Amino acid sequence: MERLDQNGAESPVFYAEQTLLALDNFPPGPRRVSDVPAFVSAYGAVKAACARANVELGVLDPGLGEAVLAGARSVAALEHLTQFRIPLVQGGGGTSTNMNVNEVIAAVAAADGALAVHPNDHVNASQSTNDTYPTAMALAVIELAAPASAALAGLREALLRQAGAGESVRRLGRTCLRDAVTLTVAETHRAQAAMVERARLALEASVARLRSVPLGGTVLGTGAGAPPRFAATALRFLAEETGQELHAPDDLFAAMAHLDGYGAVAESVAQAAVTMARVAADLRLLSAGPVGGPAEVVLPPLQRGSSIMPGKVNPVIPELVMQLSYRVRGSAHTVQLAVAAGELELNVMGPVVLDALVTSLADIRDAADYFAAKCIDGLRWDRRAIDHAATGALDELVDLANARGYAAASLVAETRQAAGQHGDTAVRGDRTTQ
Repeated sequence: MERLDQNGAESPVFYAEQTLLALDNFPPGPRRVSDVPAFVSAYGAVKAACARANVELGVLDPGLGEAVLAGARSVAALEHLTQFRIPLVQGGGGTSTNMNVNEVIAAVAAADGALAVHPNDHVNASQSTNDTYPTAMALAVIELAAPASAALAGLREALLRQAGAGESVRRLGRTCLRDAVTLTVAETHRAQAAMVERARLALEASVARLRSVPLGGTVLGTGAGAPPRFAATALRFLAEETGQELHAPDDLFAAMAHLDGYGAVAESVAQAAVTMARVAADLRLLSAGPVGGPAEVVLPPLQRGSSIMPGKVNPVIPELVMQLSYRVRGSAHTVQLAVAAGELELNVMGPVVLDALVTSLADIRDAADYFAAKCIDGLRWDRRAIDHAATGALDELVDLANARGYAAASLVAETRQAAGQHGDTAVRGDRTTQ
């Protein structure tokens, strides 16, 4: 069978009946399985590991096993990515995806006509969707989380560079948006960098839980359908195929029934997004102006901000980061709902969990990368504006309260404020009249 590719040319079709049924039964949606190469590659690696285990344990004869292995590795190498056209989000707990992979590998393995390779009897031997889908899903999320973590680390470094340039520059701090005491620009950016690093470490810790994969649990965690020692053997080969450090779950039944590990990942991704949005919102506020607002921070002028008001420049990157955080939090809510929807011995909502995490991990990666490169690295603090704002600082009033008592310091502040002075100006004025 052949179909027309995106260029109008005929290309071979390796999938078969079960994949065709999925293409007919489910709407295409915004994302197909082929749109997540990390997932396709991971599924190929899972099938390769299982083929090796089946040969070692005598389930497949060596010749047939080698053919399946070669086909699986070609899928892992993304040589047949266009064959995975079914929607990522689907009913049935991912069975359609598993069969899509099985059918493609079987067709590739039998391409020379020397062997008859069956998608279920041979490619899917000793396996089920119950254990292969969540295993491939975990591997995909681990891979997709790595660039997100690296982007957060890059944002942290950008903030620390700004801190290094602001060690001697003092600015007015605020509480409840009112004048408070001063702190340095360096302290401001170091605090932001620390927030980002906490979020990054939380993300890595949550993703590390996914290294416990249920391969070999087959149906529900019972091991039914696989020979003894299959789980340990397949897991050993999967670590070799992927280069990842993997281990068996403490309880296979719990691993099948619950997706709580993905809930933790979604929560940590959302926290990273919230952290970046908080930094973005603060910079957006401090850059407000340039005349009618604080204008203490000058953001890089990336593009015109209005189609009718010449000269207007908007804080487009902070606003992008904030909006992406809203979408990430929506994705996290989707994951939490799916995690809570598990029933009895299995949670079949893995497809929508994977879809949500693909989106949110890409969002925080992009947010961190663009925030660092197009905003943090190019921003500067306006010394004139921050020096003017610092005249409202309450540092000396705090010192005066410590020396003479809160009531006495309050009287000084109220007296001078009534005279049109504020902040430390009030204290300095009081001292000059004594």
